[in-house]
Amino acid sequence: MRRLPIILAVLMAAVGAACAQESHTRADFRGEATRFKQSCENFTIKNLPGCADLLFTDHPLHIAVGSIAPQNGFGAGGAYVGNWTPNELWRTSWDADAIASDNGSWRAGFYYKAIHTPIEKIKVIATTSGPPPKANLSVHPYTLFNVYAQSIALDKLFYYGLGPSSLEANQSVFSMSETIAGADAIVPVLHQLNLSLLGEMNGRFVNVSENQHESSPTIGQIFTEATAPGLTSQPGFLQFGEGARLEPALFNDHLQLDYLAEFQQFVAPSDSHYSFRRFTADLDHTIPLYRNAGSYGPKPTNGPDECAASLGATKCSAVQRNREGSVEVRLLITESIASAGSVTPFYFQPTLGGSDVNGSPWLPSYDDYRFRAPDALLLREGFEHSIWGPIGFAFSADEGKVALSRGDIAFNHLAHSFSAGVTLRAGGLPVLTLAYAWGSNGSTHTLATVNTSLLGGSARPSLF
Repeated sequence: MRRLPIILAVLMAAVGAACAQESHTRADFRGEATRFKQSCENFTIKNLPGCADLLFTDHPLHIAVGSIAPQNGFGAGGAYVGNWTPNELWRTSWDADAIASDNGSWRAGFYYKAIHTPIEKIKVIATTSGPPPKANLSVHPYTLFNVYAQSIALDKLFYYGLGPSSLEANQSVFSMSETIAGADAIVPVLHQLNLSLLGEMNGRFVNVSENQHESSPTIGQIFTEATAPGLTSQPGFLQFGEGARLEPALFNDHLQLDYLAEFQQFVAPSDSHYSFRRFTADLDHTIPLYRNAGSYGPKPTNGPDECAASLGATKCSAVQRNREGSVEVRLLITESIASAGSVTPFYFQPTLGGSDVNGSPWLPSYDDYRFRAPDALLLREGFEHSIWGPIGFAFSADEGKVALSRGDIAFNHLAHSFSAGVTLRAGGLPVLTLAYAWGSNGSTHTLATVNTSLLGGSARPSLF
């Protein structure tokens, strides 16, 4: 809570800077007021969809909703979205939002995005004979720069101990807050393969505290610094990251790849005992079943509260009525490296089971945060298909494990989890998933989640 005034001050400063573009800002508010009168002032059942779309997706102001983190409820609040195009080479936008849930958890943040849009030169080549040369014009990624500041307070998180053999009976609870301030960049380098280089620099400030108002024992009653590294001290971190992302579409767009390789360094200047490094390989393969399917995936050119269909658009994607479906195979490997005498703090370690602190479901049949360790492996096979309009059916099979050492990351002794349910993908509205999961050792879990990216925009900074 000590950092809440700081983040609110940042938000107010950002809104103040946006208001400097007085005529542009006034036009945005005037346009939204006009659309509100048309869609919501004389409310009827007939105009309910249009009014809901305006209230939850319009700009510059709309209602912000979403799951904050597993076990911390559904949050609601407000969001402000602005944009400015200073010239033909750059487009800039900013998002400021804040939401809170009924258990006292909250998140507030400001996200600024600058997109480089160079003018493409078109060269005309005339031929007197033979077929014309193949055109090299195509849609390709833009260079993106992001600057952000975010604070989050989570009242209820579970900790069972470290490693694949942690006991369910040792469930304990703790509270955590984290402030992240930093910047990242995405720079395309090879358009033919859709290859981009990534870089980031963040300051991370974490506070772990006891939770005394839950039925489970608080973390300090069961665990110590030796069994929960970082429990007694949470220094500030400078976190750097470098990586590459490869996203080609092969076989006439029948196979879409999304490969990410990233190396991060977590440096604790005041206490090097907690400094460590992390390598992540995320290999995602998607097979679209139809060529006319719409795309509702996150767009990196959008802020986390935006749902524009394309760069420069102001409207969300329309609800897709075409048949759509896909098959997905994904492999995720995370490995941490700590020097002799150093440890990886437990609050920066990945978790499998239910959903992790970022809201990503891994081994969903298990309880949230069930398995935690410095190293993790997950293999997922998934299928999703539309049923009617925005309603769809999804099935997935997960196999995964966590490990205390990198040598134990292998395809053996994997926990298994299966899930089936329905999805709701209504244009720019939050993605809702209702699913039932079952798996190893009789584990079952019912999930009801709203996508943490709210409107399908770019992701917020990871909490670990």
